[in-house]
Amino acid sequence: MLRTQVALLEMHMLFFCLFFSLSCQLQGQFHLNEMHKTGDVVLGGLFQVHFFSSVPDLSFTSQPQQPTCHGMYVLGFKLAQTMAFAIDEINRNSNLLPNVTLGYILYDNCFELGIGFRGALSLASGQEDQIVVDDTCVGNPPVVGIVGDPSSTISIAISNVLGLYRVPMVSYYATCSCLSDRQKYPSFFRTIPSDAFQVRAMIQILKHFGWTWAGLLVSNNDYGLHAARSFQSELSVSGEGCLAYTEVLPWDKDTVELRRIVDVMKTSTARVVIVFEDPSRMMHLMDEVVRQNVTGLQWIASEAWTESAVLQTPHFMPYLGGTLGITIRRGEIPGLREFLLQIHPDLHHNSSYGISLFWEFTFQCRFAPALAGWLEGGGALCTGKEDLGNVDNEYLDISNLRPEYNVYKAVYALAYSLDDLLRCKPGSGPFSGNSCASLQSLEPWQLVYYMERVNFTTPFGDQVSFDENGDIVPIYDVINALWLPDGSTKIQKVGEVKRTALKGEELILDEGKIFWNFESKQPPRSVCSESCPPGTHMVRRKREPECCFDCIPCSEGKITNKKDFWSNPQRDYCVPKKTEFLSYHDPLGICLTATSLLGTFICAVVLGIFICHRRTPIVRASNSELSFQLLMSLKLCFLCSLLFIGRPRMWTCQMRHAAFGISFVLCVSCILVKTMVVLAVFKASKPGGGASMKWFGAMQQRGTVLFLTSIQAAICTTWLVSSSPTPHKNTQYHNDKIVYECAVGSTVGFAVLLGYIGILAFLSFLIAFLVRNLPDSFNEAKLITFSMLIFCAVWVAFVPAYVSSPGNLADAVEVFAILASSFGLLITLFGPKCYIILLRPEMNTKKAVMGRGIVS
Repeated sequence: MLRTQVALLEMHMLFFCLFFSLSCQLQGQFHLNEMHKTGDVVLGGLFQVHFFSSVPDLSFTSQPQQPTCHGMYVLGFKLAQTMAFAIDEINRNSNLLPNVTLGYILYDNCFELGIGFRGALSLASGQEDQIVVDDTCVGNPPVVGIVGDPSSTISIAISNVLGLYRVPMVSYYATCSCLSDRQKYPSFFRTIPSDAFQVRAMIQILKHFGWTWAGLLVSNNDYGLHAARSFQSELSVSGEGCLAYTEVLPWDKDTVELRRIVDVMKTSTARVVIVFEDPSRMMHLMDEVVRQNVTGLQWIASEAWTESAVLQTPHFMPYLGGTLGITIRRGEIPGLREFLLQIHPDLHHNSSYGISLFWEFTFQCRFAPALAGWLEGGGALCTGKEDLGNVDNEYLDISNLRPEYNVYKAVYALAYSLDDLLRCKPGSGPFSGNSCASLQSLEPWQLVYYMERVNFTTPFGDQVSFDENGDIVPIYDVINALWLPDGSTKIQKVGEVKRTALKGEELILDEGKIFWNFESKQPPRSVCSESCPPGTHMVRRKREPECCFDCIPCSEGKITNKKDFWSNPQRDYCVPKKTEFLSYHDPLGICLTATSLLGTFICAVVLGIFICHRRTPIVRASNSELSFQLLMSLKLCFLCSLLFIGRPRMWTCQMRHAAFGISFVLCVSCILVKTMVVLAVFKASKPGGGASMKWFGAMQQRGTVLFLTSIQAAICTTWLVSSSPTPHKNTQYHNDKIVYECAVGSTVGFAVLLGYIGILAFLSFLIAFLVRNLPDSFNEAKLITFSMLIFCAVWVAFVPAYVSSPGNLADAVEVFAILASSFGLLITLFGPKCYIILLRPEMNTKKAVMGRGIVS
C-alpha cells in the first residue's frame, strides 16, 4: 500500500508538471525493462515478462534502489512480441493508417504494482530529461494509447490516474468487473470479457453437472476479491448452489496459511474447487496440495491460470488432470510464427533487452560478460547463433492463440480508431464547430471518442466493438486438461459460453470429450445434502447454507417437498392434493346455477308481460321506462352470479365483482329514481306543486341512473387497475386440499363497492319509508319500502356470513345473497302488478289505479 501511494504521488506530480507548465525537469529516471521502435505515432504496452520482482524497502532517508525482476515468463514475452507483430503488420497495410508509421514502447511490469505504475507514467509523459510542451518537442513523443495492463489491480491503479487525462488504455487480460464502472474509469477498454460474465459462466457449469456445493479460492487482490463478491451475489440471486467455504490465498508463499487452507479443502465435503488466481501463486497452493496428497477434487479454473504451462507438469497433473477451465476465445494470427522466429539478440542496441533475456532463458546460456561463477559451474556462453526453430516451448506454439489474440485485437482497435480520426473531413467532424482532430494537436479524449465507436472485423472473422462500459462482446471457451498415460498433457476445447441477442447467455458442452480424473471416469457428485427420498421432507440445518438440510420422515399425511402434492397413507410416494371450488358439477353449484337461470327466465317473462300490456294503466302508472330498465338490471344481477361458479380464472375473478357491483347499482339506481318520481308526482298533485315535475322528466331520470351507475363503474375500474382480484390456491383451510378462490386483491376496493350499493339502497329505503302513507293511488312507495327492507336485510346478514365462510362456501354465500336480494326485488316490486295484469284484469283500469271503483 505504501509503494502504491508513493507511485501515485510521483505520477500526479509529473502529470501536473507536464500539463500545467510549458516545460519541466525530470528529477530522476525509472530503470525499466524496455523494447521500443520509433514511429510517427507511438503506442505503449505493459506486459508481464517476469514472474517475480524484488522491491527494496523504502526508508525515506536515502535514494531507493531500483527494483529487480526475475523468473522469465515466456508467455508474457510472447504477448509483447505479438504487439510488435501487429504494429509491423499495420505499417505494411496501405489501407490502414496510410502515410503514418506506428511505433511502440513496451515495458515489463514484473507483476509488481509499483513497477507497472512507473511504466505507465513513463509511457504517458516520456523519459526525456527536459520535457518541452510545444510544437518543437524533441525526443520520443508520449504515447497516444496503452495496450495493457494484464493485471486487474495494476489496471485499476493506473486507470485511476490516466482516466483523469482520458488517456485510452486497452487491457487484454484484466477481467475485474469493477473496471466496467465508466464513472471511475472513463478511458478504460478491454478485449477480454468481464469477470461478471466469467462468474455466470462458471455457475452455468455448476448447474449443468448438478454441483450445488463448491469451495472458492481467490487471490488477495482486486481480481480475486471482486470475483468472490460477484460469485456470492450471483449464487444468491440464482439459487443454483452454495459455497462450502471461501478462502483468500496469501500474496506470498505463506506456508502456514496455505497448510490451513488445504486442510479446509480436505475436511470439506465439497468435491468441486473454483480458483481465481495467478499462475505464479497457484504454484504455491499446488505445492501444498501435492505435499498433503489431496486427491479426488474437481478443479474449475479461471482464465488467469487455465492454460498456464507452469502448472501442466508431471508434478501437478496427477492432481490437476481433468480440470475444467474458462479461457479466452482462441483465434488465428497468420504470419505470427514467422515473425517470432525472426527475433535475434542485438548486443549493441538497448531495444533488444527483452530479447536477450528470452534468449538466455530459452537456451540456458549467458551473454558475455557472464556472471561470476557461471562458466566455472559449467554454464555456456550465448553466441546469438542458436537455432530458435528447434526450441519446443509455448513461445512458438500458435495452435492455441488466446491472450495473444486479445493483444492483437487491442492493437488493431487503437489503430482503427486512429484511422477513423485521421479520415475525418474538416467541417463535418464530431467536435465543437464540426472540427476534426489532428496528430499535431491530438488530445487523448478525442481518441477515446473514436475508441467508443470503433467497429472492425479481424482476419479470423471476429467483430470487435466496445459497449457503453468499454467491454467487448463476451465469449469464452471451456477447456479440459487431459492427462495422458505417457505423462504428457493435452488441453482440449470441450465447449463454449457466449451471449447472443436471441438466447442470452448460453452454455454449450460436448460431455463426451471431457476427461474426468476419477476412477469412475464420471463427473463427481458435489452436494451438501442429497435430495430427500419419498416419504421424507426437508428440514434446514441451523446456521448452515440453504443447500444443507436433513430429510425427516413424514408423519401420516404430512406434506412432501412438492407444493401441490401430499404423501399417501403409506408415505412412500406423492399423490396430488384434492382441489375444491364451487363447481357446476357439485349439488350446491347445480342448485345455484338452476336458481340463477330460473330468476333470469322469470325476469324475461315479466318483461314480456309488461311489454304486451305496456298501454294498460297499471304499467303506465308504474313508470314503464324505469320498470323496463329495472327488469333488465335484475336479469344482469341473476346472470352475474354465474361468474362465481366454476374454477376461478383471471378473467372471472376480475369480472365477477365488477359485474355484480355495476348490475346492482343500476338496479338500485332505478329504484331510487322511481321513489323520487313518486314523491315528485305526489307534490305535483297539490296546488302550486306543478314545478316539481320539471326536474324529473324522462331525460333527467335516464341521466340520474347513468350518473349513479358511472360512479360505480369508476370504483370498479380503479380497483381492477390498482389491485385486481386474482386466482389463488389456498392451503390454509385443509392440509390435504387446495381450495381455489379469488383473492379480492384490495379489501378497501371491495368495501367501497359494497358501501356504495348500501348507500343507494338506504336512500331508496329512507325516501320510500317517508312517503309510504301517501293515498292509495300512489301505493308504489309501499312496495319499494318493503323491497328495500328485504334487500338491506339480506346484505346486512351477508357480511358476517361471508367473512366467516371458508373457501368455496364464501362464494356460495355471495351467490345466495345475490339471488335472494334479486328475487326479493323481483317479487315485491313486480309480483302484485303481474297478479293484477294476469289474474285481476278488472283492477287494471284508470279508475282502479286512481283509487275509485276498485272491485274488492
